[in-house]
Amino acid sequence: MQEHDMKSDAQRVIDAVEAGGVGIVPLDVAYAITGNSEEAMRRIFTAKQRSFEKPSGMLSNWQLFNDIQICGERESAVVNCIINDHDLPMSTVAPFRADHPLFADVAPFVIENSSKAGTLDMLLNAGELHEELTSQAYARGVPLFGSSANTSLQGSKYRLEDIEAPVLEAADIAIDYGTSKYANDEGRSSSIIDLRDFKTIRIGVCYERIAEILLQEFDIDLVGIGMAGERAAMG
Repeated sequence: MQEHDMKSDAQRVIDAVEAGGVGIVPLDVAYAITGNSEEAMRRIFTAKQRSFEKPSGMLSNWQLFNDIQICGERESAVVNCIINDHDLPMSTVAPFRADHPLFADVAPFVIENSSKAGTLDMLLNAGELHEELTSQAYARGVPLFGSSANTSLQGSKYRLEDIEAPVLEAADIAIDYGTSKYANDEGRSSSIIDLRDFKTIRIGVCYERIAEILLQEFDIDLVGIGMAGERAAMG
């Protein structure tokens, strides 16, 4: 099994993003494309043929979730249970602290196209490189925004070589770790849950297990609550 220098790889990606560029990174849920400047985000949306009506998300971790997303104790306990106790990936949508210092130097265009109706989509627990990226990004004050590295609506990609050429060509750096952990035939990425009402925004990897855990441990019936409106996602 190939050993990866995740600390160095994460540093190189963040260096590129901090310089205004675009990175493609391997996550457990799928390959993702990320940036944080207006030029980088415009390049990502254009390469993906993605509508600006579908906002991006943010690569995040437990610390970022607690510092930036706004939710109650029960909602926080749910997220802790899924990502820490059961070690599963998920994306959470909730109101967020737009005045957090991490966003101080982020262009309004980027915030506008990475959030929706005052909420932010945060991808959590998507693998070791994801954790290294988010930890370094937070420490350096370089938030990582983006989405799955594929043409819009064509399904997530789990190998670097499967990503469409225009998307690959948009990146200044691309990291190849082989096949994503949760590769699947349905093209699923992370499951997205709206913490305001526990409606499902997107059924993704591990969704059935997440639903089972929430029903057993919190008496929250994700399936019974149903789906929310369509929204873009990180992951």
